[in-house]
Amino acid sequence: MQAILLNEFGGPEVIGIGESAMPEESADQVLVKVHATSVNRPDIIQRQGNYAPPEGDSEILGLEIAGTVERVGANVTQWQVGDRIFALIGGGGYAQYAVAYAGHCMAIPDAMSFNQAACICETYITAYLNLFLLGKLQNGETVLLHGGGGGVNTAAIQLCRQLVPESKLIVTASSGKLERVTAQGADHVIDYKNEEFADVVKKVTDGRGADVILDHIGAPYLASNMKCLAVYGRLLEIGVFGGVKAELNIALLMVKRQQIIGSVLRPRSVQEKSRIIDAFRDTVMPLFQEKRIEPLISDVFPLQQARQAHEAMQASRHFGKIVLEVGH
Repeated sequence: MQAILLNEFGGPEVIGIGESAMPEESADQVLVKVHATSVNRPDIIQRQGNYAPPEGDSEILGLEIAGTVERVGANVTQWQVGDRIFALIGGGGYAQYAVAYAGHCMAIPDAMSFNQAACICETYITAYLNLFLLGKLQNGETVLLHGGGGGVNTAAIQLCRQLVPESKLIVTASSGKLERVTAQGADHVIDYKNEEFADVVKKVTDGRGADVILDHIGAPYLASNMKCLAVYGRLLEIGVFGGVKAELNIALLMVKRQQIIGSVLRPRSVQEKSRIIDAFRDTVMPLFQEKRIEPLISDVFPLQQARQAHEAMQASRHFGKIVLEVGH
């Protein structure tokens, strides 16, 4: 099969198209003929040599796929050959075929395209897991989302508007994306390049702060995040894009009864991912089926242009998801 291969670790120039052996499904997996996959920030980090796939998963880039079932493992009963599915995978999405655990697959709604379905798993599940299952976001609370144009945050905005419509939604974004983030449903958008977000959050919440903060920047934002985190607030750390080490005032954390929760989806066990996906299927998939939310696609590239897709993500030119269409 054709797949995107890395000549070495480094910049987008290390990406190339080549031939790879077909993956073999286990008894609990399905083999999927991939029609579309998407580019996610962890793909960039893996390409740079800083995010190895979990043991047993493919070293080929790609954490989510949409396509049709080609073969089913001996223990698989819920899927049949030809079913239209999308799936969360540990690696291998940038290829014509990939394997996925049966419990990590979901049916594509009839009116949804493969390109749209390829945008759901990594971003919407991440947003749902962290804001609602871990962060316990409640209707009427204030939530702060960092990086308003990225896939996770555009998904998070949609989920907040549907699941906690009475919450106050504050989003940080770059200067060129402020209006688009506002149009997505944010109540207040902060230009993080020209404003100190912690001060703005305190101001627009009358000094109370944010109940839940979703952050992928890490160290550089820790002090400001804690400054504007409310009493009993929950800070969800899902990335360390800006660095891994920072100082923390533990006494203030204790006095304000705050929580800092670290969360990564990829290394979790097969069983844990299945439980998360079951909850997501029950709560969020009806919103897709009713078209109350739709994946926001920024750009579509053929698989052969994965290098250009990575360049677009690194330059932050995208707003929403970057999709790779897989030809056969």
